Amino acid sequence: MHEGVFRLVGRGIPSSLFRKTKMDNDTMKKDGEMQRVMFHSTIFGPIHSRRLGTSLGVNLMPSDGKVCSFDCLYCEAGFNAQGPGRSGLPKRDIVRRQLEAKLAEMQAAGTGLDVITFSGNGEPTLHPEFAGVVDDTIELRDLYFPNAKVSVLTNSTMIDREEVAKALMKVDNNILKLDSALDETVKVLDRPNRPGFSVAGTVELLKRFKGQGIIQTMMLRGVVDGIRLDNTTDEEVVALVEAYKAICPKEVMLYSLDRPTPAKGLEKIDAEELQRIGEKVERESGVKVVVSV
Repeated sequence: MHEGVFRLVGRGIPSSLFRKTKMDNDTMKKDGEMQRVMFHSTIFGPIHSRRLGTSLGVNLMPSDGKVCSFDCLYCEAGFNAQGPGRSGLPKRDIVRRQLEAKLAEMQAAGTGLDVITFSGNGEPTLHPEFAGVVDDTIELRDLYFPNAKVSVLTNSTMIDREEVAKALMKVDNNILKLDSALDETVKVLDRPNRPGFSVAGTVELLKRFKGQGIIQTMMLRGVVDGIRLDNTTDEEVVALVEAYKAICPKEVMLYSLDRPTPAKGLEKIDAEELQRIGEKVERESGVKVVVSV
């Protein structure tokens, strides 16, 4: 295994992140060519994000593979079964150098920038130097594009680590995933592979971001490998409302599918229904809801 991946395992990340599951293998056989990672560099873009605007991406995971503590059925980067690749993880100094070069190039060209977004081929907070990279990014943002935001898209699995939580408190858009408040739904939809994961534990940890964090929830339904999924039901929405009330985030972001998914049989929630759910959640939770369509 590549040195960059060993570095993750050595920091307490379970080796289960690098194992194929039976569902992965069955899906690969059934669906043929496997959906793979989209980002083949550490710095990518700028691209247009429907949620964030003109975004410059930062990929702290391998450029030729995926490493994630979730294995979501809808992930645009594909399943973890494709493996971590051979490139390893970019070191902090490399990320800083490449980011500064891109920002300087964009500034010289007069290219606008709304946000620098940590996303890419897996979970960015798994990177052992995540906190330092965030500090570097804020410093470079202030130097080249002081009006741009810094955003992190995280699945919330590493927020029990003090250095990760402190780094997330520094960014403008701390976007934290909570796709369901029911354990069984999360197990099927997001497929967490960190030992001991639970929704109750995650919600408790999310409370530390009261008034600062943005909770992001993917809404969808469908049938995958004979299992019916639907986190838009009354039971699901009521449970989410209670979780949002407990967390007290700055806002909740509801969205649905927009790109191809590695699992077949998933259905996008249309804009009208998503808006209705958003209005209900905002009314019953008292938390601002932003619907992305």
